[in-house]
Amino acid sequence: MCGRFTLNQPVEALAKVFDVQQIPDLAAEYNIAPTQKVPTVLQNPESKKREFQQLHWGLIPSWAKDPGIGAKTINARAETVAEKPAFRSAFKHRRCLVLADGFYEWQRQQGKKQPFYFRLQDGQPFAFAGLWERWHSPDNEEIISCTILTTAANELLQTIHERMPVILDPQDYDLWLDSQVQTPQTLQQLLRPYPASAMTAYPVSTLVNNSRHNSPECIMPISVG
Repeated sequence: MCGRFTLNQPVEALAKVFDVQQIPDLAAEYNIAPTQKVPTVLQNPESKKREFQQLHWGLIPSWAKDPGIGAKTINARAETVAEKPAFRSAFKHRRCLVLADGFYEWQRQQGKKQPFYFRLQDGQPFAFAGLWERWHSPDNEEIISCTILTTAANELLQTIHERMPVILDPQDYDLWLDSQVQTPQTLQQLLRPYPASAMTAYPVSTLVNNSRHNSPECIMPISVG
């Protein structure tokens, strides 16, 4: 699964990498957690241009009676996303990029869970494959929410966790965002484990276990064992 991630990049760099004209000033985030607002890129269906939006992390299906369901839908499995009622409509019509530059996973060690931080070797920002949905309450409150897709872990993650978030290849961004593309087989091909050779990982402090901790200390390497 993917339950915490980071984004600490200049907005100018994000605008260039993700081909977005305007991104507001963003505070550095070292411990983004479920139910918080997360940085995403969507494609405007009319202009076909990419647009930046901050969405609620935890997808709330349009048919949900209780928005609390979003706490259980922070991730969607790539293998079943096309069939699951909570995700299948968004998978066809409402896909997004969730912007990040690293993420955390936990390994059980001697009865404790040790967090590890994963990022790309070059330190560049990247995009998780995401889905988004629009929900309205009975009194017309609107929440636009999202989920992050997961897939089988690559060789780097396998010793830590059996799953990993889907990191999209930049050359696939256009295809993923294009709402005219709706064939599950075409989309499923993009949902593969990211190459382990392009990533690095190291253990970090258990500070990250508490979402209130949001500082560079969260991603500082530590010695274990």
